[in-house]
Amino acid sequence: MSRGEKTTADVVRVVVGDHGVRGHGECVPYPRYGQSVDGVIAEIESVRPALEGGADVDDVQDLLPAGPARNAVECALWDLGARSGRRRASRLLPAHTPLRPLVTAFTISLDTPERMAAVAASAAGRAISLLKLKLGGDGDPERVRAVRAAAPHARLIADANESWSPEQLSSFAPVLAGLGVELLEQPLPADSDDALTGYDGPLLLSADESCQDAASVAGLAGRYAAVTVKLDKTGGIIGAMATLAAARDAGMRTMLGCMVATSLSMAPGLVPAQLAEFVHLDGPLLLARDRHPGLPYDGARVSPSDAVWAT
Repeated sequence: MSRGEKTTADVVRVVVGDHGVRGHGECVPYPRYGQSVDGVIAEIESVRPALEGGADVDDVQDLLPAGPARNAVECALWDLGARSGRRRASRLLPAHTPLRPLVTAFTISLDTPERMAAVAASAAGRAISLLKLKLGGDGDPERVRAVRAAAPHARLIADANESWSPEQLSSFAPVLAGLGVELLEQPLPADSDDALTGYDGPLLLSADESCQDAASVAGLAGRYAAVTVKLDKTGGIIGAMATLAAARDAGMRTMLGCMVATSLSMAPGLVPAQLAEFVHLDGPLLLARDRHPGLPYDGARVSPSDAVWAT
């Protein structure tokens, strides 16, 4: 990963029950936003009385702020509602929108050009057609060149994770565009977004750390042409749908992304991902061991499954 080597994924799981039926949700606290497992658990415990009193997905929007705690609780309640025969999260989609399998980007972590190229070649051999490259600053053009040579037919997107300077963006963007990179996430630190005002370079820029929820979209106009939406940022499916709608209204393109987590985190994301132009829900593919049962992946094609999470 661009933020350093990661060997474990710390997740928080929420289980809610009603008359013997259980719903499950999962979230990933992110230190970049000052979050911790203990802090998220404390947030969840703070709403236990309301949940035991019958709070539903709509109530949770007011009980918790946008973020991972609300995401896990809301998704658990959606899962419980579907398994209880009340309402499914897929009903949030526009009428007649099918819940269909989607092609997810597959992440190649930041490494030497040679090692990234080897992963890309392996992915191409498994018919994975969309690669997401984690970048980190110096040497990034060489990394992308190596990946392109190893996977000449793959579609490429990239994530700089706030690691570039404005000068690097100016220098690297034409190279990456020439190599077929379709989208670049968060090249500059979020607090340096002013440097992107009026950006008209060759790369489609997507706001990740700069886009937390629907309310943050308006401030991105004129700087980014796309937003990266994650349930752990928006606080669940309802917030994700609102953020996607705000981006579309602003004429921006969209990606539905994820943290490194299990199928229990990916499954709810498949609902708003039906409306996104780019999909990045490959968390389980990066784990040595997923939850059982896990979502069905065929290469990078992922399908909904009520066995994992009732949609």
